[in-house]
Amino acid sequence: MVAENSSKIFNVTLRVWRQAGPGQPGQFKEYPARNLNPNMSFLEMLDVVNDELGSQGEEPIAFAHDCREGICGTCSCTINGKPHGPGQGIATCQLYMRSFKDGDVITVEPFRAAAFPLIKDLVVDRSAFDKIQQAGGYISVRTGAAPDANSVPVAKADADLAMDAAACIGCGACVAACKNSSAMLFVAAKVSHLGLLPQGQPERETRVLRMVQTMDEAGFGNCTNQYECSAVCPKLISHDFIARMNRDYLKASFHNAFKMISAQGGDGA
Repeated sequence: MVAENSSKIFNVTLRVWRQAGPGQPGQFKEYPARNLNPNMSFLEMLDVVNDELGSQGEEPIAFAHDCREGICGTCSCTINGKPHGPGQGIATCQLYMRSFKDGDVITVEPFRAAAFPLIKDLVVDRSAFDKIQQAGGYISVRTGAAPDANSVPVAKADADLAMDAAACIGCGACVAACKNSSAMLFVAAKVSHLGLLPQGQPERETRVLRMVQTMDEAGFGNCTNQYECSAVCPKLISHDFIARMNRDYLKASFHNAFKMISAQGGDGA
C-alpha cells in the first residue's frame, strides 16, 4: 500500500519495544518521528529518531542492520504485527516510509521466538540458525578442482529450484510469522538447494537428518502447514520446499533404521 501523501513531508508516531537486555523488563515506548521524507527507508527513519534521542541524552533504539540492501537479513523486526512490515518480497531495510500515512502509529518490536532470545530492544540472537547450518548445510566431500562450465549436467528445472532455495538470507521472518515458531522453511531451503545438485548427493541423507535434529534441539516448533512462513519471506521462498525436505527426511530415516538393523545382524528379532 502506498500512502496518499507519498510526495509530502509527514509525521508518524513510533511505538517501539524497549528492553535493556535479556531477563530485563520490557515495555513499549512512543516516540515522534517528524518531518519524514516518504522516500527514506524504514531504517533511515530509525536513524533519524535515534539522532533525535541522542541529542536529548536518551538511549538510542538498538536495531540490527548491515548491508541495507535486502541481502544479509540482519535488519529483521516486526512492524505492525508483520515480520518486515507491509509489502511483499522485501526485508525491513527495503521498506519505505511512503507505505505509511501522516499521523500513523507504527508498532515496532523484535522477532518473537523462544529460539531467538532477545539481546536488546529490537535485536535478537539468531545463532540457532548458524548451528543448524553448521550441522549439515555444506558439502565436505572432495569435489576436486572447479569443473569447466557445463561439464556436470544439471537439469534446468533442478538448477532453477536450487537457485530459488539458495536465495534464503536466514532472516528468521518465517519463524517470527509462524504461530509455532517453526524453522521448517529455513531448514528446507538450506537442505534443498544442496540436495538438488549433483555435488550435494553424497551427503544428502546425513545432511537432512543432522539439520532437522539440530533444529529440534534448538527449540523451534513444529510445522502445521498454514504457510505464514512463505507469505512473509523476503525472498518469496515457496513452502513447497518443506514437502521436499519431509520426503528426504522420511527416506533418510528409513535408510538409517535399515542400516542399524543390518549392523545388528538381522531383523532385530
